[in-house]
Amino acid sequence: MAQLHFYIPDSMADIVKIKAEHAHLSVSKYLAELVKREVANQWPENYFDSFGNWEGEPLERPIQEAFEQRETLD
Repeated sequence: MAQLHFYIPDSMADIVKIKAEHAHLSVSKYLAELVKREVANQWPENYFDSFGNWEGEPLERPIQEAFEQRETLD
């Protein structure tokens, strides 16, 4: 497993420590979870390239019926 080293301001480090304590995690585990969550939620490569490229028969919208009349609330 890789180890990463980085620098953050002391004030931010204090906040990270508090958040890790509230999550009942070590600071290292807390930061690993943050990174995992951020990196894992990426869209797959070329995901949006397929939008609008329907290969089936043309889509047709059905005829829209008139709205029903409902009683009003007083």
